[in-house]
Parts: sequence; C-alpha cells; structure tokens
Amino acid sequence: MSVKKIKEFRGLSDSELKKRLEELRKELIKLNAQVATGTVPKSPGLIKDTKKGIAMILTVLRKKELEKLEEKRTKKQAKEETKTNE
Repeated sequence: MSVKKIKEFRGLSDSELKKRLEELRKELIKLNAQVATGTVPKSPGLIKDTKKGIAMILTVLRKKELEKLEEKRTKKQAKEETKTNE
C-alpha cells in the first residue's frame, strides 16, 4: 500500500479518509509486529512512509473540521448582524 501525496488526500471525502486512516494504522501495527519479532520488513522505509501517511490524513481531517467550524461561525455572525440591523 503506497502512501499518497497530501493533494490526493485533500480530494477525498471524510469517510474515505477515515477508512484509509484505519487501513494505514492496521498496516503500521503489522509492520511494528514484524520488527518486534525480529523479521525484516519488506522495505525498511515503509514504516516511516506509513507514519507520514497517517499524519497527513489526520492533518487533512483536522483542517476540514476547522473549515466547517469557521463556516458555522461566519454564518452565525452574519445572522446576528442581520438581526441587529433590523
């Protein structure tokens, strides 16, 4: 499973991001288990790439969450302004 670039993650929906996050976390657990038992992983850089992928997804999810909150806040402010102007 290859890690995508951040631009590719931004285009995905929240549910797709969460599904991908779960997959990467499971993969990381498997890779860490391989290291713990002493077997050599297929690619030593795969652990690092998996961690980076998890971090990117969490970053994109948080940014989307903040954008939604900001949108709600601006709508609420606009609504309050219309009430005070009346």
